Amino acid sequence: MALQRPRYPLPDDIQQRLTDQGLMDKYRERPEYQQNDYIGWITRAKQDSTREKRLNQMIEELRGGTEYMKMKWHPKHK
Repeated sequence: MALQRPRYPLPDDIQQRLTDQGLMDKYRERPEYQQNDYIGWITRAKQDSTREKRLNQMIEELRGGTEYMKMKWHPKHK
């Protein structure tokens, strides 16, 4: 039996931030599990400062394109 992760919807404020930063396409290019993990991680933060820090980390990783949750990541080229 496969482990099922909770599915997290993309909050409007995060969507707007990605759009404003020009990173929505880079976000959508990531595998679904990464998109879901990022959103779950960000939205589970108990403090606003932690949420903002996590959101900024995701933005920087999307911008750089070679990290996922502070781990090396290499996208598959189409």
